[in-house]
Amino acid sequence: MARLAGVSRATVSYVLNNTGAVRISEPTRRRVHEAARELGYVPHAAARSLRAGHSRIVLMPAPAIAPGPLYSRYLNELQWALGRLDYTVVQHGNVGLHGDEAVRAWAELRPVAVLVPGAGIGPEGVAVLKRSGARAVVTLGPEPVDGAHALLMDNERVGHRAGAHLYARGRRRIGVVVPEESGLEIFSRPRLAGVRNALRGTDGTVTELPLGYDEESAARLAERCRGLGLDAVFAYNDEYAMLLMRALQDDGVRIPEETAVIGADDLMLGRLLRPRLSTVHIDLPSGRYVADLVDRAVRNPGAAAERLTVLGATVVQREST
Repeated sequence: MARLAGVSRATVSYVLNNTGAVRISEPTRRRVHEAARELGYVPHAAARSLRAGHSRIVLMPAPAIAPGPLYSRYLNELQWALGRLDYTVVQHGNVGLHGDEAVRAWAELRPVAVLVPGAGIGPEGVAVLKRSGARAVVTLGPEPVDGAHALLMDNERVGHRAGAHLYARGRRRIGVVVPEESGLEIFSRPRLAGVRNALRGTDGTVTELPLGYDEESAARLAERCRGLGLDAVFAYNDEYAMLLMRALQDDGVRIPEETAVIGADDLMLGRLLRPRLSTVHIDLPSGRYVADLVDRAVRNPGAAAERLTVLGATVVQREST
């Protein structure tokens, strides 16, 4: 490869290992990469790990629930940003694995960093990962975990924004959808609490509405909403809102005249409904920001854990409220 690129073996090593301590011109880097492609060179991950003293694997345990469009876009952006920093992102399936068992499975891969969604780890799990060589553990959930960097998801704010919006629009008997799907409790319960807090001390009422993600459940709930005399529903997110809106309309309920409906996530499909769906637009931390946080932690594993409250929430009013 060195002969084909017209450089020394040391230069090839510096370029392929992305060594920052040695200055290599951009034309030389291009020649080395072109030679590597021509020769079909594939770097040896284990050898690179031995030289560096750690792997370049960032492990992302798969969430316990199927990610929606919003979270999927975020994951794609994050993986791209980590790739730009020369990390290899590995998604780990968690089917049948929980708690310490899941943590041990992650540790076996010797990742340099682990990004844990939801509430899937405790302080003991963080310690296990660090003993196995992880330089950074980052949690994305409602509460911080000792020893880990934390991106705190304030889902209560999402519910508060929805509840305050409905009340300001003159709605007083508000239902809140709580999905029956397992694993969504860490999102749905805070959102319900947020609506309750928004209406505390007012003449408004809040009714909890369990809902399965299927048409039969939605039809039953639509009938119940009419019997309860609800004049508004915060439907947890846009997908559940679309499901319930269709059932309400099939039951003859006029939206928003009789019952206003608001979702969350600001999905494109919500704008295609008639009436167009009001929603809470959610701002997740940028993939570049999280990737930079991982990189800082890997480079300086002894630094104090960073904690940042994320998940901005803004109401987007459309025709359904």
